[in-house]
Amino acid sequence: VTSTQPSPCCLTTDYKESEMSQTVTETLQLRLSRQPVTSLLSGIQTNPLPPPSARNPNIAHAPVRNHNLSRDEKKQAVENALRYFPHETHAELAPEFAAELNEFGHIYMYRFMPREPLHAIPADQIPTRSRQAAAIIHMLLNNLDPRVAQFPEELVTYGGNGQVLSNWAQFRLVLNYLSTMSDEQTLVMYSGHPMGLFPSSPSAPRAVITNGMVIPNYSSREDYDRMFALGVTMYGQMTAGSYCYIGPQGIVHGTTLTVLNAGRLKLGTNDLSGKVFVTSGLGGMSGAQAKAAVICGCVGVIAEVSYEALKKRYDQGWVVEMTENLDDLMTAVRAARKQKRATSIGYHGNIVAVWERFYQEYERTGELLVELGSDQTSCHNPFNGGYYPVQLGYEESQDVLAKDPEHFKDLVQESLRRQVTAINSLSDAGMYFFDYGNAFLLEARRGGAKVAKAGDEANPNAFRYPSYVQDIMGDIFSLGFGPFRWVCTSGRPEDLEMTDRLAQEVLEKIVADGVPKKIEQQYSDNIKWIREAGKHQMVVGSQARILYSDQKGRMALALRFNQAIANGDIQGTVVISRDHHDVSGTDSPFRETSNIYDGSAFTADMAVQNCIGDSFRGATWVALHNGGGCGWGEVVNGGFGLVLDGSIEQGRKAESMLGWDVSNGVSRRAWSGNENADSTIRRAMEEDPRLRITLPNRVTNRSVVDGLF
Repeated sequence: VTSTQPSPCCLTTDYKESEMSQTVTETLQLRLSRQPVTSLLSGIQTNPLPPPSARNPNIAHAPVRNHNLSRDEKKQAVENALRYFPHETHAELAPEFAAELNEFGHIYMYRFMPREPLHAIPADQIPTRSRQAAAIIHMLLNNLDPRVAQFPEELVTYGGNGQVLSNWAQFRLVLNYLSTMSDEQTLVMYSGHPMGLFPSSPSAPRAVITNGMVIPNYSSREDYDRMFALGVTMYGQMTAGSYCYIGPQGIVHGTTLTVLNAGRLKLGTNDLSGKVFVTSGLGGMSGAQAKAAVICGCVGVIAEVSYEALKKRYDQGWVVEMTENLDDLMTAVRAARKQKRATSIGYHGNIVAVWERFYQEYERTGELLVELGSDQTSCHNPFNGGYYPVQLGYEESQDVLAKDPEHFKDLVQESLRRQVTAINSLSDAGMYFFDYGNAFLLEARRGGAKVAKAGDEANPNAFRYPSYVQDIMGDIFSLGFGPFRWVCTSGRPEDLEMTDRLAQEVLEKIVADGVPKKIEQQYSDNIKWIREAGKHQMVVGSQARILYSDQKGRMALALRFNQAIANGDIQGTVVISRDHHDVSGTDSPFRETSNIYDGSAFTADMAVQNCIGDSFRGATWVALHNGGGCGWGEVVNGGFGLVLDGSIEQGRKAESMLGWDVSNGVSRRAWSGNENADSTIRRAMEEDPRLRITLPNRVTNRSVVDGLF
């Protein structure tokens, strides 16, 4: 077992982060910041064309995308790609794009990649006509930073296929538009394609983004594979396609709360020392699991098939120990349990082998070595690289996926059945397993695994293991709490430290002024979180932070940050945002809205209305996506970014927009019959008499309806 202590989250351009001191890191960042930014903003170079560019063999790349395009459709895909370039370049580019389509399943236009690794350039160093546009560029570049992005050269930020944009020509155009636009224009984005700049007003969003918006009857995975290969749509996941991803920190707080609450509710303890949490995935957002385990004080075991992904998290200090041997893993687990030592152990290999080995140990010794379990493989995309079958190694899996996708699908489903069999056996022995909203149970059931809820086998939406939203986090969204984020676009750690201090002060004041009993624990957990956030060294990429807050807290935080900018206590702008996985942002019947029981869980009015409402209440940019979390066709979600610049106007916008951004979802949940949401929205109406919500008159006498049909 290789071990390291958590280290500063920074990376050299040759990806050897662990060899680098903080001083060297700062020097590197300064050098990159001073390199000519204009080359990124000047649009698509065509006279002359840049030389062809090969993929970097030293970093991870997206799996080959399968599409089954016909010969004519392949021609159409190349024609579609050539539209970005002058006619005189078509003869040279056409065969190159055709080769990319044949080899990689998509036209990424590698020739037009920047020659230097991207990073979040401080916004005040980006020459733009609009200060808000500079902040958007800062956020977009962060999504493609090699320290942050899962497959940076394929423009994938996380989740295996969460695209920022579809190709590098789009990247060049988008940055050019943003750098030249004024505050009387809005950039319109169609699934990665910049449709253009349209006249608007300073009060309108600077960008409106849609990803994957297709006619509902054409939202199957096969439809997506075909349309993505054609270059006419893309999967933006959640915060990838909205430019709001902040690295694995973006989910570490939620994962920490989930594991802590699992201990409280299922194990009956606030002390997780010596308890083992087994899960999988370290590539993108799942990388948060290792850090969360250590913060919670337990022993985290996280399997990852990609050595590159595991080593990246190890070098960044997110994984404390590494091994590729199951015997060594069991030895390390037993030692950490006995010592009650908080640690995270990254296992290089398949999670199925880990689950089966834990069960074998139980059968052999009667010792249950795991108390908590989950899964964060990218099961929303299981047959295209989101899940790797235990029967094959990582490289062999990619080869089979490219050459025989149907056989690969069969192997994946067999692997899922094996995984569930082991989990079920350990669950019967006393382990608590929860679904983390990645479509694991959904795909396992489709593959024939035994995950149906006992006594309700005919219900396709009832599972043996409930979603963590239902069973652990409970009514956190109905109480109005969710993942609120901010990014200091100056790139200065000192500014982030200032926001941490201000956030703690704001939350402590709210508690001192009095909060309802049912949300005291939420505020207590988040005050503790923000007090200790800096010491956990969670920054990867932009200077960002996350905490869970309700409507009152979010509004107070935004206004306090805005005032600090006006006073000069914070240098530069601050972007406030949130995960799409939030109170109002996502309609997802297998995750965010899994506890909606009035029959509306499969409707998507909430997410669509939320995006529209944010857009005219002050958001700097808004995004609406098909897919995210549980996968294409399974979810509709949206998000926003709002730039605080110290002005009274931006403070007013933040207050107006954040009120809607929370109350919308709480009111929907109240209408569905949720008591916590009902009391939360009533309290909001008392605080703002302009808010008037239609509240339900629930049936209390069941005999009124029980005998009707």
